[in-house]
Amino acid sequence: MRLADFIEQNTKRILEEWVQFAEKSCAAGGQMDIAALRDHAVAMLKTIVEDLRTPQTDAEQVAKSKGEAETPAGAEDTAAEVHGAGRAQSGFTVGEMVSEYRALRASVIRLWTEDSGSLTGADLEDLMRFNETIDQALAESTERFTEDIDRSREIFVGILGHDLRSPLSAIIAASDFILQTPKATEKHVALTTTTLRSARRMNDMVSVLLDFTVGRLGSGLSIDARPADLKAIVCDVVQEVSVANPGRQIQFSESGDLNAVVDTGRIAQVLTNLINNAVQYGTPKDVIGVSALGEEAEVFIRVHNRGTPIPAAEIGGIFSPFKRLSAPKTAESVS
Repeated sequence: MRLADFIEQNTKRILEEWVQFAEKSCAAGGQMDIAALRDHAVAMLKTIVEDLRTPQTDAEQVAKSKGEAETPAGAEDTAAEVHGAGRAQSGFTVGEMVSEYRALRASVIRLWTEDSGSLTGADLEDLMRFNETIDQALAESTERFTEDIDRSREIFVGILGHDLRSPLSAIIAASDFILQTPKATEKHVALTTTTLRSARRMNDMVSVLLDFTVGRLGSGLSIDARPADLKAIVCDVVQEVSVANPGRQIQFSESGDLNAVVDTGRIAQVLTNLINNAVQYGTPKDVIGVSALGEEAEVFIRVHNRGTPIPAAEIGGIFSPFKRLSAPKTAESVS
């Protein structure tokens, strides 16, 4: 019996094994009912049957085996794509979803060979086509699964950033009130001023976080560029980091015209990150140097420290989120 005919006539047997595997081997599967576990398996098996019965070129065969088969523009989501989205929503890991496909492949081949007894030349061709179709379906499911998980994470980050604004607003309002109190001591004023500045910086960072999330979701990142004195911005950041790290020496030097048209919040965030990195990864006993040089059409800001350098091979990954790079020895570092 040709494989397409076998799958069509034994869909129930195949689905029973699919459900048993998902229920026992996947953490999320143990909490789902039979209908949810079967998900879109019936539609995927029908797609496999149709594919096995459809002639294909050599180029199409290679593309499918690599999970690169083209989808017509404007076409509806495939059963595999819908399955990937469903598994992401149900709490499966990508590894568990891949294991489902591995189990499906093994179940179909085992049941078919048991019924057939032996494979002929045409059967081997069906087997190759079946593996190609499974590979394509797995690629489609994995891509959709990953996209949906990434999107949900970005939405979560956006919600978190939005919710952080309320406590930050309370800190800013309380700090403003303390600064307006006539009996506040000089020390209280200094500490409250730093608290207020840090809270406003955090508020700006939350805004950037929300902007980043919106940009990742497709709306683009906004820039609020306006004339500003970069000397004042750098001084504020240096003071903020110095207060937070009283044991470290940070020296600022400047020359030339430091007026520029910039997004002050984003510039301050970049400087804060660079100087904090210098504090965290630099040699503790050495001075961290921050310099600003204004030229005719540009302003150059540098953060200099001694510390463990980033290997040349890893420079390309320094802006990857949440990635910590390795390094072999201590030397000078300039940002």
